[in-house]
Amino acid sequence: MPSRAANPGRKGYKMDRKTRCDLVRAMEMLVRAVNNEDFLMTWLRIGVADGDIRPGTTDEDLESYVEDDAEFADLMDTFLHVMKNAHADGGLYVDGVVSKSSE
Repeated sequence: MPSRAANPGRKGYKMDRKTRCDLVRAMEMLVRAVNNEDFLMTWLRIGVADGDIRPGTTDEDLESYVEDDAEFADLMDTFLHVMKNAHADGGLYVDGVVSKSSE
């Protein structure tokens, strides 16, 4: 059985700053693939601002998104909201492939 420290999905596990920054980058990448511009715009307004993540962005550049537990939780909630809506309307669009029809 994996140790508690090895499982970031378990309640009680405390991510380090690098892991949180990696998660912010992953959320940003997935939201950018959402096949509905309205949902992307929601993320850019109340999630990660447009341009905050680009090639060369450092963990220090993302500090404001990960340093406060409550704000980090809000960011994750926003991501889940966008993904829930994307699942219902439009899915993801990656490399010419649509996960779900927007019809």
